[in-house]
Amino acid sequence: MAPVALQLIPGLGPLLVGVLVLLLAIVTVYQMVEIVDAYEKKALTVFGEYRRLLEPGITFIPPFVSRTYAFDMRTQTLDVPRQEAITRDNSPVTADAVVYIKVMDAKKAFLEVDDYKMAVSNLAQTTLRAVLGDMELDDTLNKRQEINARIRKELDEPTDEWGVRVESVEVREVNPSKDVQQAMEQQTSAERRRRAMILEAQGERRSAVETAQGEKQSNIIRAQGEKQSQILEAQGDAISTVLRAKSAESMGERAIIEKGMETLEGIGQGESTTFVLPQELTSLVGRYGKQLTGSDVQDTEGLDSLDFDAETRELIGLDDIEEILGQIDEAAEMDIEELEQEAEAIKSGAGTDIKSPDEVVEDAEDAEVAGSGAEPEPETE
Repeated sequence: MAPVALQLIPGLGPLLVGVLVLLLAIVTVYQMVEIVDAYEKKALTVFGEYRRLLEPGITFIPPFVSRTYAFDMRTQTLDVPRQEAITRDNSPVTADAVVYIKVMDAKKAFLEVDDYKMAVSNLAQTTLRAVLGDMELDDTLNKRQEINARIRKELDEPTDEWGVRVESVEVREVNPSKDVQQAMEQQTSAERRRRAMILEAQGERRSAVETAQGEKQSNIIRAQGEKQSQILEAQGDAISTVLRAKSAESMGERAIIEKGMETLEGIGQGESTTFVLPQELTSLVGRYGKQLTGSDVQDTEGLDSLDFDAETRELIGLDDIEEILGQIDEAAEMDIEELEQEAEAIKSGAGTDIKSPDEVVEDAEDAEVAGSGAEPEPETE
């Protein structure tokens, strides 16, 4: 039946052949064109033989017999699985890390190692365990930067042969075993309790010292107050004693004066017109009168006149005061413009012996020439 169908449709065979040829051409072009992204490079092999690296862009390669292998040229992140290790002081710890790598030579990464990512990850695992095993527990918990630097240093040499560079290594966590963690927590709690007790003891000691110092200062202040009180009391007693003595003296003088006044009164009632009084009685009467009236008694005679004689007035210049005052007023009324003109003249050097800088320089040169005995050179215009 099939040969009969082909014969019924004339020209169907050539059409099928054309379609097959077209499909073959499309597949061939697809196999020949290789597109490389900007962030990668591809290794080209023809019949299994390495030929070259394909740069980013469109590249034509032999069809059907070529294969390409892509390599990401950006920085890549590799997670290092959690590893268990025994530290130098026989403490079990677990740790994981992150490694940042970058392919520097795609040809070496293709030819020198099967899978560079797996190789770097495995090497990082073994290196992490070796580094942790060479350190003590406290160092593994505290010295993260040192662990990172040592792991990176151990990875640099082998990865360079693979065309890969280790840019950074970061240890994320380092955890001791549960028993060790419990022991560390107990140690931390004990240390905190010890510090709390020390601080409490120091606080009590300081409180006792402050209390003692306060009592000492209080006693000193109290003693000083008592001393000052005694001094003031003694001063008060002394002042009181002096006042009582003065009062007694005053009362004695008053009694004497009163007695004297009674005597004067008795003398005044006599018939005689001439009386002789002692000097002491006169002074007592004067003081008594001063106390009664509150005024001073003039013991000396006053000046006969406040006027100066002609010789004294001329000596002190009393008559020339108005003339002196007139001269001061004239000096104060000087013309301000005249003063400004004189100041400007002095500033410009007019009417003074002030020389200009050029004249001073010329005089100095002339003096130097005269001292050397040479003739001055004539000025040239």
